[in-house]
Amino acid sequence: MRIDNWICYAVGFVFITSGMMKLLAPDMVNFLNLEIPYPRTMAFLVALTEIGCGSLIIARLYVKKAAIPLIIIMAGAIYLTKLPILFEQGLLVFAFQARLDVVAMILLLLLCLQPRGKHI
Repeated sequence: MRIDNWICYAVGFVFITSGMMKLLAPDMVNFLNLEIPYPRTMAFLVALTEIGCGSLIIARLYVKKAAIPLIIIMAGAIYLTKLPILFEQGLLVFAFQARLDVVAMILLLLLCLQPRGKHI
């Protein structure tokens, strides 16, 4: 099995799980404390995007197109939830709290930037 298949499975798993948590256990996902308009609606839209795009990536359908919205979501998550940790608590705490976000972002970039027809 090729490594890019495993990357797709890992990325899909992370985002489908994250989206399901936003839908099924909204208390665990703290959108209400973020400085965003309509936090409940945004959480719902982000959840649907994560589940839909994660499913497409696992199915190896439209991988590059599905990775783009997830990259935007990850950039927003890092900006809204992790950068304040960097400025308030320092680099080590930030690195620990942002580890999954950074890994997911790197894997999404690998999927998005992979040349057509080439395998990782």
